[in-house]
Amino acid sequence: MADAQGTRHWDENHSRSFLDNGRYFVPERERQIEIIVDLIPPPAPGGLLVELCSGEGLLSHALLERFADCRVLALDGSAEMLEQTRETCRDQAGRLATAAFELGRRYWRTFSEPPQAIVSSLAIHHLDSHEKRTLFADLAAALRPGGVLVVADIVRPPSASGLDIAGRQWDEAVRARALAIDGDLAAFAEFNRLGWNYFRNLDGEPIDKPSSLAEQLSWLAEAGFTEVDCVWLFAGHAIFSGRKP
Repeated sequence: MADAQGTRHWDENHSRSFLDNGRYFVPERERQIEIIVDLIPPPAPGGLLVELCSGEGLLSHALLERFADCRVLALDGSAEMLEQTRETCRDQAGRLATAAFELGRRYWRTFSEPPQAIVSSLAIHHLDSHEKRTLFADLAAALRPGGVLVVADIVRPPSASGLDIAGRQWDEAVRARALAIDGDLAAFAEFNRLGWNYFRNLDGEPIDKPSSLAEQLSWLAEAGFTEVDCVWLFAGHAIFSGRKP
């Protein structure tokens, strides 16, 4: 899908491809979810946690499972993704709210109450540098004091050697997951057919605009976050966070 300027955006074809292949294509997926949840301080009873671009709902489900007294607001721009999130979290439906949004717009960044945590996985790299900086500043303003922002995303190494290492690691991770899940390499072949490895195909998908890890850590600090840190990095995928003072 493209806007009036011809800029491509995520559409339901992307959603279907991710729902079909995410379990193969996301490196150490289960470990990433565990780390994101571990970075969130226990919220006050009834506290609000927000997920940006909830996808299949696996992270929202993990938040609801870990924090039994909290509520989760799951936002996504895809009707199919929101439907899948509700299905994944159906056992905790009473504590889950979902809503459609556009990640790059600012209208949704004021919540009915300040969230205790905002999390996002594999979404923010669809924003350009200016949009990321604006998003981080807006989320810092939205969080309650002591709240955290946790981001898991693709990051772009600044050097050719770093790009090569990230590309090789991602290939190896998908190959290993295909073998572990199915016992064959069909999913790895699909990964290559789709050109999914950004680090092998930097100009292949216009909706992908990853920034470097160093840039994004600096933008978090600029937005006023403290304890800014990267806690996990593999195959060009990073988990980084900051806390609102």
